[in-house]
Amino acid sequence: MTVDGFATALHDRDAGAHWLVHADGARSRLPVDRWHGPAEPATEPVVARCAGPTLDLGCGPGRLTLALTRAGLATLGVDVSARAVGLTRARGAVAVQADLFDPLPAEGRWAHAVLLDGNIGIGGDPVALLRRCRALLRPAGTVLVELDPPGTGIWQGQAHVVSGRDRGPSFRWARLDTRAVHAPAATAGLAVREVFPAGRRWFAELGTTAVG
Repeated sequence: MTVDGFATALHDRDAGAHWLVHADGARSRLPVDRWHGPAEPATEPVVARCAGPTLDLGCGPGRLTLALTRAGLATLGVDVSARAVGLTRARGAVAVQADLFDPLPAEGRWAHAVLLDGNIGIGGDPVALLRRCRALLRPAGTVLVELDPPGTGIWQGQAHVVSGRDRGPSFRWARLDTRAVHAPAATAGLAVREVFPAGRRWFAELGTTAVG
């Protein structure tokens, strides 16, 4: 059964501060209000790099799913959280409740897969996640991924969410920075085409290669 590790943050939006706490002691504040708002300017370069059917993996409340849809793209949000999917649909976008490692509609025919808001961490194994993304894409497809700033490297382990006084279940998670992304991408059969900043955030565009 897939663990919905972010359920407390989505259900208790007003519970106070929301934190993603890593087993190595690092913690980062979750921008829950941003998730529930409209797509922010930093996402505009990501949307601009999408030119065909797009998967928003780990879509949360769907702000990016809606932005991609409004850009004229056939877009599907995917999230394990029923609440996230409901919020995405309430915005007028299309979403399904599913583990992205389970069968999804139109596998192998998507032009783009998007992993924002730390979603490179899903499953705790960036190589496995990027391989899955590659399998979902058409031959010339791309993955747009948000990364940590240069210098933080790669980390894999357990994490949990704290929302106010509530602690969510532990789940496997990962962090990956702009320098560390190259090796996992190559192992997954993807090439880093571009790394680009937007505001204070960092993103990369990964393209399929000839690796089988």
